[in-house]
This record gives sequence, structure tokens and C-alpha cells, in this order.
Amino acid sequence: MPSRLADLIRKARRLATERDRLIDGLAEEWARALRGQGLSRADLDELWAGLVEDAVRSGRQARDGKWTPQTWRHETQEVVARLRKKVEAALDER
Repeated sequence: MPSRLADLIRKARRLATERDRLIDGLAEEWARALRGQGLSRADLDELWAGLVEDAVRSGRQARDGKWTPQTWRHETQEVVARLRKKVEAALDER
């Protein structure tokens, strides 16, 4: 049992690292795309809300039964919040 637990911990860490890397890369792309567009805070609020809803809809269609709709929405909100924080920080730098 201990080796199984260690394997699961390693896998969780690897997945978290991969998720963080993907969020960082996506944040760089979004910041590049949004820079200079003259978007207001309200525009950005709508953008992030739309991204959450689009991802939730996509998740519903692709559900494999592993996650409940509430879990999927929560995870989506967490990822978009992290993305938003990084993108808006990059936009505020310039």
C-alpha cells in the first residue's frame, strides 16, 4: 500500500506541475492577444465569465462520468481565476 500511495503522490505532483505550466503558457498568449486592445475592467470581467461558461459547457459535453457538474464548474472557476490573475498582472505591467 505505501508504494501505491507514493505513486499517487508523484502522479498528483506531476499533473499539478503540468497544469501550472499550461496555465503559465496560456496566460502569456492571452496577455499578448489582449495587450493594446483597450479593454475595460467590465470587458475583462465579461471575458473571464464567458470563458468559464464555455469551459463548463464543453465539460458537460465531454463528461466521462468522473467529475460531477459542480466539481467541474469549481475546477474551471479555479483555473480561470489563476489565468485571469496572471493575465491581468501582465497587462498592468505595461
